[in-house]
Amino acid sequence: MKKFLLSLIVACGFALPAAAAEEGYPWDKFPAEKMTDMASLQNGAKVFVNYCLNCHSASYMRYNRLHDIGLTDEEIKKNLLFATDKVGDTMTVMADPNQQKDWFGIAPPDLSVIARSRAETGKGGGADYLFTLWRSFYRDETRPTGWNNLVYPNIAMPHVLWQMQGERRAVFVDEKSEHEGGKAERRFTGFEQITPGTMSVREYDETVGDLVAYLQWMGEPSQGKRVRVGVGVLIFLGLLIVFTWRLNAAYWKTVD
Repeated sequence: MKKFLLSLIVACGFALPAAAAEEGYPWDKFPAEKMTDMASLQNGAKVFVNYCLNCHSASYMRYNRLHDIGLTDEEIKKNLLFATDKVGDTMTVMADPNQQKDWFGIAPPDLSVIARSRAETGKGGGADYLFTLWRSFYRDETRPTGWNNLVYPNIAMPHVLWQMQGERRAVFVDEKSEHEGGKAERRFTGFEQITPGTMSVREYDETVGDLVAYLQWMGEPSQGKRVRVGVGVLIFLGLLIVFTWRLNAAYWKTVD
């Protein structure tokens, strides 16, 4: 029961990225090449199902849509199908939304388009935001969950991937500001590793990149096909322009 309640806290914290400050810790660039890497998308789906789908639903996504990233029904049933027994079902959770709302004042929102929800902020894409968020957690004993985040200060959720990354402490220094009467301001200077994780820094960044790639793909599963069709149309128009130009030249050549 405690594990379930902790997962709900995670849901509520992760659900409110729009409340994070627009200014502050800079966002890192999400490795966009992962969007065309099937292995990355498949691993991202695995991480999503194991760490996010416990509380958040993805009701606009059906398990069988994972065929588009190269997974078979057998692979889906064996590795990803925990909340239902039908591959054609949507990605929902077992938790009752009404109970979640009673406990925490808000039901964890659907994550189907979480990456797209940050795409129009003017500061960067939703993928950049999520990629930086999951790599900016640090230990903070003053918080109820024991965790905080540089991108989303006072975040309500704990760091559910902490075993992979290990425990880190954020190092700050107080500096006097030239504004507001010279009040002291905290400036982040770096992380200090407390305990090692099961992954190296590079491995953890790769895993987070895979997760974000899947969240980005899930927001628009047809985007790959859309891009391919768009490229094909542009190539066709290019050839058509050349053909039309030569036809026009040949026609007017015969006209006195």
